[in-house]
Amino acid sequence: MFVASVVAALIGPGAVAAPPGTDRSVATPGADASAERLDRIVVESTGLERAPAFEVPASVTVVDLRAGNDDANASVSEALDGIPGVLARERQNYAQDTQLSIRGFGARSTFGVRGLRLYADGIPATMPDGQGQISHVSLLDADRIEVMRGPFSALYGNSSGGVVRIIGVDGLDGTDMRAQATFGRDDGRTVGARLRGGGEFVDYAVLAQRFATDGYRDHGAARRTLGNARLQVAIGDAATLRLVANAFDAPDAQDPLGLTRAQLQADPRQAAPAATQFDTRKSVDQTQLGLVYEHAVSADQTLRAMAYAGRRGVEQFLALPVAAQANPLNSGGVIDLAGRYGGTDWRWSWHTELARRPLELSVGLAADRQRQARSGYENFVGDRLGVRGGLRRDERNEVGNVDRYAQAFWQFADRWSLLAGARHSAVRFESRDRYVTAANPDDSGRVDYRETTPVAGLMFSPTQDLRWYVSAGRGFETPTFNEIAYRADGGAGLAFDLRPAVSRTVEVGAKWRSDNGATVNAALFRADTDDELAVARNVGGRSSFRNVGAARRAGIEAALRVPLGEAWHLGAAYTRTDATFRDGFALCSGAGCTTPETVVAAGTRIPGVARDQMSAHVQWEARDWTAVLELEAVGDVTVNDTGSERAAGYALLHLELARQWRVGDGTLRGFVRVDNALDRGHIGSVIVNEGNGRFFEPALGRGVLVGARWDWSAR
Repeated sequence: MFVASVVAALIGPGAVAAPPGTDRSVATPGADASAERLDRIVVESTGLERAPAFEVPASVTVVDLRAGNDDANASVSEALDGIPGVLARERQNYAQDTQLSIRGFGARSTFGVRGLRLYADGIPATMPDGQGQISHVSLLDADRIEVMRGPFSALYGNSSGGVVRIIGVDGLDGTDMRAQATFGRDDGRTVGARLRGGGEFVDYAVLAQRFATDGYRDHGAARRTLGNARLQVAIGDAATLRLVANAFDAPDAQDPLGLTRAQLQADPRQAAPAATQFDTRKSVDQTQLGLVYEHAVSADQTLRAMAYAGRRGVEQFLALPVAAQANPLNSGGVIDLAGRYGGTDWRWSWHTELARRPLELSVGLAADRQRQARSGYENFVGDRLGVRGGLRRDERNEVGNVDRYAQAFWQFADRWSLLAGARHSAVRFESRDRYVTAANPDDSGRVDYRETTPVAGLMFSPTQDLRWYVSAGRGFETPTFNEIAYRADGGAGLAFDLRPAVSRTVEVGAKWRSDNGATVNAALFRADTDDELAVARNVGGRSSFRNVGAARRAGIEAALRVPLGEAWHLGAAYTRTDATFRDGFALCSGAGCTTPETVVAAGTRIPGVARDQMSAHVQWEARDWTAVLELEAVGDVTVNDTGSERAAGYALLHLELARQWRVGDGTLRGFVRVDNALDRGHIGSVIVNEGNGRFFEPALGRGVLVGARWDWSAR
């Protein structure tokens, strides 16, 4: 924990003291130095209105996209590279989306994002049950990404092992337009455009984007179309109303499935034979609408109200063998989900004094509901495979939560501040079975979860540019509806016996900044979890889960950003995470799980979690040229509970070169990027406990991406 002090001694303090409240922890390499000193971003992730990230006892990282040097980023996962504690694993499988984990939370996910809370433009991208996805978000429309790790994530309620907030660009006084196109290997191409503008009372931002690829692997083609619109209206001098609309469509994204080690060694670009046999694929379409109202009731009081609603449809064809579906309790190999969701969040904030010291108090109420019609069908008709057949499952599922929360930030002395809060969550899952036969009993049921999650942090400011802090809190994670859908023992009914995982997290950290734009952040953390939720098995694309007792995730993370003269900038991050089961448990197969075949010993690594990860980048800018060299290294991960199989670690080199030209009122920027420049074979992500041994999803070899972006403005 002496990293910050050592670097401060090596680099030296800035010549000019920063003004109070200046947040230089979000400085973007390559941005104007004076802008770094004067810019003040109050991050939304903290839930505070006036305290920047540097002033709160929590690990918060901001990826600032305003400088516009993110041309090559085709996905949010690429933008998250280099954040300590965050592992965004690109599957090269657009049917399953990015595998995202923070300090080991979320690593068990076989598709989508679990265990973390996601937000886009202030609207939840995580459903009430804890299942989230970020495929509907475009970086072309993003201003910044905020990532919170550690105890204070628990203030977001269920499944908040970490928080990711993606904030879109605001409108402006005048008009500007951005158009961008990229082209890469495997016929990958992205085309998009954004228009924003406004005046004294109204501003807007509108985006449309299209992505398509033939896929790195066989049977891996995909295409996505998305649109996003924001409209903000000033209501008098004290209030604003923001409307956010989003639409996303991804039809028939092919799923090449995972590979066994033998298949991987033979040809990493092949699809599993079952993928082509059953034409495994997934279609997703989603539309949603959100409203955010903010009203400065007085100079010291603010009301914020958010409401959203949407619909989401999913159709997925699995590689479930026909013989397995002969069991009358089997729900088939085609999943059809049609759901509607919505919610609201009301927060009142008050800025006052306590003992003549600044105090910010916030209290709120949040309620969310998700309704889902889930059907299952056979994935065959006669001898034809990969087509929708007879009905095997029909149910109506509903999950809802009502949360109450409070938070206070008090600077109780010149050098000391306290941030504390608590959230009480009540979550209800309910299912009504509409497919009841003599051989398939009524599987209806209901389960309620309740949890209170307190958190507190203390910060000490020995100097204007150094902060030390300690924080502790309690969090919880319920199973999602997809995790409840199948019982681990193969029996009938939903897995309503799953218990929520409850965690206790402690963090000690330091933050340092210099007037020249250098920053250092470091933290020690430990999270102890009871009733850890783990994958029981993955077979044919279907996953079942179980509670396996106690687990621990402990480690250290550090990040450094340093300007090296006028043209050079260095950034580096390192994370060490020891994630282990603290209790031993039995592994067995078959209904009832009565005869253990293997015992997983206490101290065994949690699969899917990398023990070590490191990244570094060097950026050079001179006039209209920019060059970037990036290093990325990830340690090995185990892929099953026993640890008998693992995916090897890897180290990759990426290169990027860009040039921009000023043309009239616009700027043209062209770039070329070489990913994995040394053409290292590696595993992009893993499928934990895959029942057929198809654990591995190989990632890209060397790939070249070229593109151009046109920015035009009229003020």
